[in-house]
Amino acid sequence: MHTAALHYQVRLLDLHAHLYQVSLRIDKPAATQRLSLPVWIPGSYLVREFSKNLQRLQASQGSRRLALTQLDKCSWQAQCDIDKPLLLSYEVYAFDNSVRTAWLDASRGFFNGSSLFLQVQGQEQSPHALELFSSKASAGWQVATGLTPNKIKKDGFGSYLAANYDELVDCPVEMGAFWSGSFVAAGIRHRFVVAGAPPSFDTATLLADTQKICEAEIRFWHGSKAEKRSGNKPPHRDYLFMLNAVGDGYGGLEHRNSTALICTRKDLPRLDAPKQKPDGYVTLLGLISHEYFHTWNVKRLRPAEFSTYDYSRENYTQLLWFFEGFTSYYDDLLLRRAGLIDDKTYLKLLGKTINQVLQTPGREVQSVAQSSFDAWTRYYRQDENTPNATVSYYTKGALVALCLDLSLRQQGKTTLDAVMTALWQRCQAGPMTEADLCAVLTECSGRSYQAEIARWVHGTADLPLKNLLTKQGIDVQEEAAPMAQRLGLRVSEGKAIQIKTVLRGGAAEKAGFAAGDEWLGIEVGAAKSATRWRISTLDEFLLYAGKHTKIDALVARDKRLLTLRLSLPKAASNWQLSLRDSPLASRWLTEFKPTGEPHEL
Repeated sequence: MHTAALHYQVRLLDLHAHLYQVSLRIDKPAATQRLSLPVWIPGSYLVREFSKNLQRLQASQGSRRLALTQLDKCSWQAQCDIDKPLLLSYEVYAFDNSVRTAWLDASRGFFNGSSLFLQVQGQEQSPHALELFSSKASAGWQVATGLTPNKIKKDGFGSYLAANYDELVDCPVEMGAFWSGSFVAAGIRHRFVVAGAPPSFDTATLLADTQKICEAEIRFWHGSKAEKRSGNKPPHRDYLFMLNAVGDGYGGLEHRNSTALICTRKDLPRLDAPKQKPDGYVTLLGLISHEYFHTWNVKRLRPAEFSTYDYSRENYTQLLWFFEGFTSYYDDLLLRRAGLIDDKTYLKLLGKTINQVLQTPGREVQSVAQSSFDAWTRYYRQDENTPNATVSYYTKGALVALCLDLSLRQQGKTTLDAVMTALWQRCQAGPMTEADLCAVLTECSGRSYQAEIARWVHGTADLPLKNLLTKQGIDVQEEAAPMAQRLGLRVSEGKAIQIKTVLRGGAAEKAGFAAGDEWLGIEVGAAKSATRWRISTLDEFLLYAGKHTKIDALVARDKRLLTLRLSLPKAASNWQLSLRDSPLASRWLTEFKPTGEPHEL
């Protein structure tokens, strides 16, 4: 890597005030040097306005202070002497304990470069250097990042290098007194760091299970060792998992050779855990699987619209159903293939995804391609009407992948696994379009799948799930749905039932319920003998409604008490999946057998 001409320094200015101090030296500035801070972070499709946290921005050359002109919400410029380095200094407030921005307090520091590092316009492709400084207040802290070390101390503080601005902001930094362990998967060193873990945390189990996930996914994309020797090698030389364990939280964000994760502490594996993996831990493993799969699917194999990121505005694509949806399909399936869950657990997870989509009226309104394009204004800006107007490109995209996979398998010539690896070979060095997917589907299967893509991706009709699953040896049975689904409601329960969402076409909407209502009680029976009951859960509603199919709901709305006539519909149903033909289904649920031993650092 060439010597960097752009040098960033990050200091822990004030842990209790949650302030980073950042300085940037530009060795060869332009005469009119423009700078900007991103408004979004790739992988999270919402304009988050990171510049709102930037303060005390100053510029100088030598002893001369330069005037900075603000051009818009996130851009500045300075008139410079091109023969002297330009120095900028500023502070960043960091108090978002998520995977998307930045955090700093007395126990932990974390940041994504898109929240801290000004982009030097005209020099985005130049090498960038970063130096991290510790402080007395951070004694005992360590550093973990996917950046290339240049000159660092044992604790990780020191200097790092990035080939360009994209790499700099695509390698988040974790700091603190975290736990750290490592393992080798398919010859690649993987490190796992966890902040905020409780004493019951079973480190060995997390390492061993994550290793199995990584080996399964490397094998998925790159096959046998012989293929790797011939040049079909993984795109990363090392990998870093950064997990923040908190009281309540869940999520992840993918990066080129790392991922930032957040989970609830109770979902970590425990030393005294039962042999059967708890649901919360299985969910965490699915998150790990999902983000690691993104190492290939979206970080390298990416939409044509993301071939060059524009950090100043929304970057639109209609392909999130593929990049997020197909990743969501494979995250749990690869847990099964890695031997971390059994068939019953996998089918339970798949059934949950199917029911989520079928319970969303918006699936009849919005195509999954349009959902991808609208992520910036709808998926990341959800409100009480979101389920009625939109469909998730994660969940429906996963079901499109399922339908394609089972259709290909039943045709008998190929599988979606083969299509994905062929796409990797075709597009890994460049962008991917929907036309590429259609071309590879045709090449692998011998027939066109454009009609299916048109119906399943660009249309709003329900997918042929039951027919395809049944032909693959899976029984699909229907069981009674919970009362909220039967009524067409999404609620929170406590001292009263708070109405969060009223689903389109449901019994609650017909009765006149609205989001924000507080459902206080019900009145049942004929007028002269009617009985009123106070309720705070939907289970109590069932208890007091008895066999009555028409009841009066007592609702508070904007300080007014209303009586809404509610007619109970016939029982709604959920899908429940089970194995009917195990040998047939096993051709789909193929098991991998990773090897190797993890160790702690």
